[in-house]
Amino acid sequence: MIKVMLHGCNGKMGRVVTEICKEETGMEIVAGIDFYDGIQNDYPVFPNISVCDVKADVVIDFSNAKAVDDLLVYCADKQIPVVLCTTGLEEEQLKRVKATAEKTAVLKSANMSMGINLLLSLLKKAAAILAPAGYDMEIVEKHHNQKLDAPSGTALALADSMNEALSNVYTYKYDRSLERKKRDRYEIGISTVRGGSIVGEHEVIFAGLDEVITFEHTAYSRNVFAKGAIEAAKFLAGKPAGMYDMSDVMKETV
Repeated sequence: MIKVMLHGCNGKMGRVVTEICKEETGMEIVAGIDFYDGIQNDYPVFPNISVCDVKADVVIDFSNAKAVDDLLVYCADKQIPVVLCTTGLEEEQLKRVKATAEKTAVLKSANMSMGINLLLSLLKKAAAILAPAGYDMEIVEKHHNQKLDAPSGTALALADSMNEALSNVYTYKYDRSLERKKRDRYEIGISTVRGGSIVGEHEVIFAGLDEVITFEHTAYSRNVFAKGAIEAAKFLAGKPAGMYDMSDVMKETV
């Protein structure tokens, strides 16, 4: 039985993970961390991870950037593997993530969806073929009006996957209103939409001469991210210290 600590258990994603875990065999949430205590859970909930006295095999984190620092300290100290799903981390925090991975297993992904992670692989192949042939690359991402970070971590991950296939010579363009000039060949445009209750939509466009090739991914509910995080926790429990991502999970499931 894999014992899970759910960091951010009473948030929107935390509640989805809680419900899906009820149907999982071989996995149990034994403790939750959340400053909001207005929700009745089947496991003990602590306001801060530093005061949690319940032992767990792995932590699933769906909290916020402000809570990640304490999480990393705890996991490094206790040597507990952590599935880090929170996005919008600052550079200093990303350095702490890497430092934590020297002491325990850390799986970090901008998006926990299995579909998105398959798309990352497909985009590398597409970019390597189409960009040298003169195709322009653009990304449009759409999310609900409560999302704080923009562009999304997933949009940046998609851009990074294409850029890596092209020796990282492309720059990212977020706003075309600041200057009047033709599009630079070596740029990837990233546009952001925020509105309503959109769970998550990402469109990647390869625009060439008289031809457009589009890759799209749409998340219809948060279940896809929760299920991905649960699969990641199953994979990460018991793993040695180091940095992992969803591609490692997918290799094991194939």
